[in-house]
Amino acid sequence: MNTTPASSLTPALRAKLASAPVAGLSAQLRRQGLEGVFIDGVRPLVAGQKFVGTARTLRFVPFREDLFTSHGGGYNAQKRAFDSVEEGEVLVIEARGEKGSATLGDILAIRAHARGAAAVVTDGGVRDAETVATVGIPVFTAGPHPAVLGRKHVPWDADLTIACGGATVQPGDILVGDADGVVVIPPGIAAEIADAAIAQEEEDGWIARKVAEGHPVDGLFPMNAEWRSRYEAERSARPDTALSDPARATS
Repeated sequence: MNTTPASSLTPALRAKLASAPVAGLSAQLRRQGLEGVFIDGVRPLVAGQKFVGTARTLRFVPFREDLFTSHGGGYNAQKRAFDSVEEGEVLVIEARGEKGSATLGDILAIRAHARGAAAVVTDGGVRDAETVATVGIPVFTAGPHPAVLGRKHVPWDADLTIACGGATVQPGDILVGDADGVVVIPPGIAAEIADAAIAQEEEDGWIARKVAEGHPVDGLFPMNAEWRSRYEAERSARPDTALSDPARATS
């Protein structure tokens, strides 16, 4: 049974987070004093993919023969999680950073995609990597590995607080991933973080254009009072025009 809390990720907030780069979101999280929000060591199987979604969690424990006998076969926790992930959710897998075995393959990736999941994030391996890459669901992983689950893992439980890539993830947390990596955003501050990141991207785009025009970065990045005044004046004069570089904003 899905025990994930009701999502605070509204369509409007999802769209805002999708428009903000993970690097910008991470900077705003850091300004809030949050450093332990990075899922380290995972990369997208397909370059250029990005996702936004709420966490659904799955935990593997280290392989032990008797425990795999009791928990690894049949309709185990792994299969139940992939069968019940909901639309817009990110299935986040705790694999202890163990890359010597797969935590999913093509069949389970297809199932998650069919369920409408936003992504799969695992700090373990993925088998059938070339096929998984064609399924259409973003998969962020520590890397490919051909071995099946039982070489290193026992699928244990789901829908609880886990550790993935050194970050604590709770069901209902908001995750955003792109080429720079994956961040975990506490739901209660997600709207504030999104708005701040979008505003910062607008500023950074304006700064980037000034640098491209030949201005030195001293005093401009970050902006001193003089440059800030120029920025605000230009922004006020063009209230309906985005000042950020479109190419930069979507990178």
